[in-house]
Amino acid sequence: MTKSRATVIGFLAVLLWSLLALFTVGSSPIPPLQLNAMCFAIGGMIGLVWVVATGDIHKLKSTNWKVYAFGTLGLFGYHLLYFSALRMAPAAEAGLIAYLWPLLIVLFSGLLPGEALKRGHIIGALISFAGAALIVAKGGNGFQAGSIPGYMLAFTAALTWSGYSVLSRRLGNVPTSSVAVFCILTSALSLAAHLSFEQTIWPETTRQWASILGLGLGPVGLAFYVWDIGVKRGDIQLLGVASYAAPLLSTIALILAGIAQASWPLLAAAVLITCGALLAARASKPTD
Repeated sequence: MTKSRATVIGFLAVLLWSLLALFTVGSSPIPPLQLNAMCFAIGGMIGLVWVVATGDIHKLKSTNWKVYAFGTLGLFGYHLLYFSALRMAPAAEAGLIAYLWPLLIVLFSGLLPGEALKRGHIIGALISFAGAALIVAKGGNGFQAGSIPGYMLAFTAALTWSGYSVLSRRLGNVPTSSVAVFCILTSALSLAAHLSFEQTIWPETTRQWASILGLGLGPVGLAFYVWDIGVKRGDIQLLGVASYAAPLLSTIALILAGIAQASWPLLAAAVLITCGALLAARASKPTD
């Protein structure tokens, strides 16, 4: 598989994550950890079916337990920190801080063997982040001192996901099929946390069930498999910057669904995100 093809496959995760907000709204009022457990169970089971169908079950048996621990802590840790941050701080501001992870991926990836962080990557990441900030922080009421613990959790979430993504690059020999086990174990940990801290609320409408199924199949399922391919074999710096398309595409999906309204920050963000991604793409282009 070429680096360019792996990068395109990895970007499919960004497209799928753009549906996360839409499906999450549709699944309301299911508690977050319960939703996490249900969705990761769906994503994990689909992955296991694919593993059995392709005959890669032996690869799972030969994978070191430390790899499973790393992957599970990455998926579970990020979502636990993210959901907790949004409970302890205003969603817009906490979400903005959590969305530092694409920028951190671009910066951290420069420390990987065989990778070089160029000026274009940094400038492109900052421009794209400015576009993401317009979307995520639109309508925010400003930072509040009492929400500092939530902000710290959001930043830790950004560090967790960026660290997981960059370190996954060093696990290039680990099969992507191992993500199925990550999902199953994440579901189990989320279920345990849910039973300890939340009250169970079962879906009652077709919309809720469809949203949960959509999450499990896409943003909290297939997305992690294609992202694994992208960060291991593709251009991780370009993927990091391109990830800023997620809040833009998510907003567009909400507008098309009638949940959000179009406004000038959306148009400005589109220009900033596109310019940032193009600049990073140019920086990633090999020189003769």
